[in-house]
Amino acid sequence: MTFEQVYMLTVIIVTLGLFVWGRLRYDVIALSALFAVVVGGIIPINDAFYGFGHPAVVTVAAVLIISKSLQNSGIIGIFTRFVESINVGPSLQIAIISLFVAALSGFMNNVGALTLLLPVVIQIARRSNRAPGELMMPLAFGSLLGGLTTMIGTPPNIIVASFRATASGTPFTMFDFTPVGLLLAVIGIFFISIFGWRLIPIRIPKTGEDALFSSANYLTEVSIPRKSGLSGITLQQFLEDIGETSLNVVALIRGHKKYIQPGALMKLRINDHLLIEGKTDSIEYIIKNTPLQLVGNQKLKQMGNDNYEISAIEVVVSPNSKLVRRSIAQTQIEKRYDIYLLALARQGQRIRKRLRQIKIRAGDVLLLQGDMRYFAESLSTLGCLPLSKRDISLHIPPSFVPVFIFCIVIISSVLGLTSLPIALTGGVIALVLSRQIQVGELYNGVEWPVIVLLGAMVPVGIAMENCGLNDLIADNISSIIYLLPDWGLVFLILTTAMLLSDIINNAATAILMSQLSIKIAERAEVSADPLLMAVAVGSSCAFLTPIGHQSNILVMGPGGYRFGDYWRLGLPLEILILVFSIPMILWIWPL
Repeated sequence: MTFEQVYMLTVIIVTLGLFVWGRLRYDVIALSALFAVVVGGIIPINDAFYGFGHPAVVTVAAVLIISKSLQNSGIIGIFTRFVESINVGPSLQIAIISLFVAALSGFMNNVGALTLLLPVVIQIARRSNRAPGELMMPLAFGSLLGGLTTMIGTPPNIIVASFRATASGTPFTMFDFTPVGLLLAVIGIFFISIFGWRLIPIRIPKTGEDALFSSANYLTEVSIPRKSGLSGITLQQFLEDIGETSLNVVALIRGHKKYIQPGALMKLRINDHLLIEGKTDSIEYIIKNTPLQLVGNQKLKQMGNDNYEISAIEVVVSPNSKLVRRSIAQTQIEKRYDIYLLALARQGQRIRKRLRQIKIRAGDVLLLQGDMRYFAESLSTLGCLPLSKRDISLHIPPSFVPVFIFCIVIISSVLGLTSLPIALTGGVIALVLSRQIQVGELYNGVEWPVIVLLGAMVPVGIAMENCGLNDLIADNISSIIYLLPDWGLVFLILTTAMLLSDIINNAATAILMSQLSIKIAERAEVSADPLLMAVAVGSSCAFLTPIGHQSNILVMGPGGYRFGDYWRLGLPLEILILVFSIPMILWIWPL
């Protein structure tokens, strides 16, 4: 190995390690990798930002914008209300939900599709007295399976298509992914709805009509003011007086001392802080009907006297939220957005820290209170998704214009009138000119961390090619290719992509594996198409961990899942996909 190859391999290993570590944002990791290969002289400085103009990056950005306009059109809301009205058995219920989100994910961003259905599915769980965990994971997995069906269904498909264009001169078309993807989506959803959902661990019991999660325990922090009249009474007496004995006082903070699980006979004092764990309705009751003050939220009770439309809502924190890895004290959402954190729930983990000092994680469920007139805009800015329809209405006057524009884009691409990136860009311009999406919303609709990731990783992939690392890996793999059966090479690529996508971003997986697959195909003197299709399928099948895809993270909190819960359903699903995808790929795209 040359020095450049050793250097490049080290960069790749460190980059993958940082992706797995998960303490840094994936766009920051990708930019760091790009910086390393430029400093190392692997790629010229003038080519460092080539990736940001790459057709795949432009296509993904345009798809995200159009997906946002479809989401805002209100048309999909018509169908979601139908899904919400279904009242059938568990298997059929899961099948309908999974099929619907899969159908949406084929033509819009799968996270966007999941976002639309998340509050709907929670309402279904409440009405049917079902555990939310029974529906959340099938919803997330359905969105991933649906993305396999078209080129724009998921970024890996777009990336694979662009690399195919680079290698052979012609990209995959819109529906080249459909024969394999549709079969896998149908088989996967059938398995999940008939057998798979029974494998999901359920930690949150069935929901009732009066609570979103009947047993979801939230943590909040309150203080005892001077004129409360509570000084000197015991903790037990206080809880009995307010009639909320179900509340659990996790800790009592007095000055610089913290008493974990304080005794029932411990007497309260002025300025004591209590960390209280309980259900949503119980917490709201003590805030409204006792002299206790919510810490950091002294204005809360006064707001109701000024004609504010004050209400509370439960939200889930998205992976790209401004709140991730920051505390409420650091974000200052009270001052900036007039939103107040009442409580926090992190399923599978008992929280005993002071509420305002807790570092928020993606997938956390927050109980927020504020002015309903501005909630929707504030939550969008913060990157939080509402889990309830009762407070923030999802009803939007339907507009068929975005759907019409989107159909024109698809038809022009399928008929070969123009390339997909150009067609999608034209669609974005048409949406802006027809005022279906505002310019400000235009930029808000783009998931910029993904764009930065793609723009940075494309040159990193080129660097692997320039230094000969891809050739070296391909030469070593090609030495054993002849020992494998015809399907062995596809199996090797598919399983590698699957494993990588479970621990790192699927777009990064697609970039790294696409170039390598093309090089391996050259060495083995076989068609690159089946290997690229294997990369596309494997990169989107992140079913073993919550970190593999944003959809998995978003349902973690509402579903009450732990990190190790996903493989219980994900592993048999991935095995099933392996069994059916390999012969289908080789049939449609022979070696």
